Amino acid sequence: MSGARFDELIHSPTRLAIVAMLAAAEWASFAVIRDGLGVSDSALSKQLALLENAGYVEIRKSFVGKRPRTTARLTPAGRAAFAGHVAALEELLARSGVPLSSTGSSTGPPG
Repeated sequence: MSGARFDELIHSPTRLAIVAMLAAAEWASFAVIRDGLGVSDSALSKQLALLENAGYVEIRKSFVGKRPRTTARLTPAGRAAFAGHVAALEELLARSGVPLSSTGSSTGPPG
């Protein structure tokens, strides 16, 4: 696959989870990402800042009433980087012989 490219920035477990979550949504609120990943506000802020600095994530800050609200989304570059990273991981798994899904796998419990 020509778009396959392992991305060290995305590969970190927390950043990979953030990017995967954002890939499934147009925009996601800070609270939804934080709660979905089970990380602290400061840890999420740091990881989002790294992804934003790389051009992978766009952050918007606004207010709902008097409460601040932060939302994030993947940029086109972030989506492309994630797709390339996933393709590179799929290639690694294909070479290892490990199935990508359990469907049709013989590793399950005996029938």
